[in-house]
Amino acid sequence: MKTMHDDILQVLLTEEELSKRVEEIAADIRRDFAGKNPLFIGVLRGSFIFMADLVRKVDIPCTLDFMATSSYGKSTVSSGTIKVTKDISADIEGRHVIIVEDILDSGNTMAFLIDLLNAKKPASVHTCTLLDKPERRQADVTADYSGFVVPDAFVVGYGLDYADNYRTLPYIGILKPEVYENE
Repeated sequence: MKTMHDDILQVLLTEEELSKRVEEIAADIRRDFAGKNPLFIGVLRGSFIFMADLVRKVDIPCTLDFMATSSYGKSTVSSGTIKVTKDISADIEGRHVIIVEDILDSGNTMAFLIDLLNAKKPASVHTCTLLDKPERRQADVTADYSGFVVPDAFVVGYGLDYADNYRTLPYIGILKPEVYENE
């Protein structure tokens, strides 16, 4: 019987590597936001596993909210058009906000979200991403907190998907090209 693991060309980051790095990022955020009660805004759906692990390890008073955006659809490349499909419900005026993303690729979505949230007059907007692909960057954006720099390959697992599959893999893997090339 074929499983999702069969579609993985290579495991890029193991469960253990992910857990260790999430703890390190959490320690940095814990130090930087002690006494500030930050609002973590997870960008759905890709960030949900990373954000859940992260906020449990941050261990300071904080609140959570979520946004959903769309720019990929069923493609492996962003369309370049960003659409908010679910906005936050929290009032962020005067709050310290941390946007949590699964991957910083072109930077277009993150730049869009920073501008959108800054218009709501928060005390600050910071960014946190699990994965960073700087060689694909189009927008002038860097994450305040970043887990791993990854190669320009199509990665899935630990919340990241292809056509809404592979999110539940416990590691980050490179998807075999034959899985998506004929789509």
